[in-house]
Amino acid sequence: MKHILSFVLLVMLIFSGCTPSLASQNGMASPSASSPFISTPLLFATTPPPEMVPTMPMTTPFSFLPLVVRQNHRLLPLQARWQIQYTGELQTDLEVDVFNLDLFDTSSETIAMLHRRGVFVMCYFSAGSYEDWRPDASLFPSEVLGKDMEGWPGEKWLDIRRIDLLAPIMRARLDLAVSKGCDGIDPDNVNGYTNDTGFPLTANDQKRYNIFLAEAAHQRELLIGLKNDLEQIPQLLSDFDWIINEECFFYRECELLLPFIQAGKPVFVIEYELEPSDFCPQALQMNFNALRKNWELDAYRVDCREWSANP
Repeated sequence: MKHILSFVLLVMLIFSGCTPSLASQNGMASPSASSPFISTPLLFATTPPPEMVPTMPMTTPFSFLPLVVRQNHRLLPLQARWQIQYTGELQTDLEVDVFNLDLFDTSSETIAMLHRRGVFVMCYFSAGSYEDWRPDASLFPSEVLGKDMEGWPGEKWLDIRRIDLLAPIMRARLDLAVSKGCDGIDPDNVNGYTNDTGFPLTANDQKRYNIFLAEAAHQRELLIGLKNDLEQIPQLLSDFDWIINEECFFYRECELLLPFIQAGKPVFVIEYELEPSDFCPQALQMNFNALRKNWELDAYRVDCREWSANP
C-alpha cells in the first residue's frame, strides 16, 4: 500500500510541473528577475573572444567599466578612462581606471594608494633607449649604445640585437615593477628598426626583442603594452595586452590599430598637436581611449569621452 501511495504522489508531482529544472539538475540555480547575480560581471578563464567584450559607448564620463579577471591577471576592458603623467606635481585624485606612471619616479606607496581605489597602474620605462639619468645607466655596456635620439637630450638608441647584454638590465627593471606593485608595463622606443639608431636593425631583430620583453613580463604576471611599432602589429598582437600609440590621427594611420580592438584589447591614443574637436569624434567611433596631452606629459589632459559630454 505504501508503494502505491508513493507512486501516486510521484505522478501528481510530475503533472503539477514540480520536476527539477535543468539548471538545478546541473547544480546551478535558475536565474530570476530578482536574482542579485544577473548583473555580476563575467569572469573569464581565458581571454574573451571579441564578440564577448563590451563595446557599448559609455553613458556618462564617470561610469566605471569593470576590469576582467583572469587567474592572477586583470585584463583591461576596451573602454577605460586613463591618465598618463611623468612630470609636474602628480595628480592622483582623478576618477580614472588606468594610470600610466614612470617606473623609476613613482613610489610603491603611490601605486598602493591607487590600487586601493581600484586603479590599474602601468609603469613606464624605455626599453629601446639608454637614458643617462636613470639609476641603472651605468649597467649598459658601451657597445650597445647607438646614436643620440634627436630631440631627447641624454638619450641614445640601443642595439636591441644584443639581448644577451640587455636582458639582465630589462629583467631587473621588470623585477622592480613587480616589487613596486605595477599591474603592467609600458616599454617605450620598441620600434628602433624604423629609426636611424646607428645599428643595422631589421624588423626581425625588433620582433625578437619585443617578444622577449612580452614573455619576460608575462613570466612575472605583469601585463604589457605595445608602444607604437604599428608595422608589426599583425605579428605581435597575440603577445601584447594593449597598445599605446602617439599621434596616429596626426599622421593618419589609426586604422593600423584596429586589430587590437578586433581582438578585444584596448587601444590608448595620445595626441599632442591636434585639438580635441579634430580627432575625438573619430576616436570615439573607433572605440579608442584617446587623450589630448602636452608634450611634457604633465597633469594636463582632455579625455575624448569626457570631452564628448561637454564639447
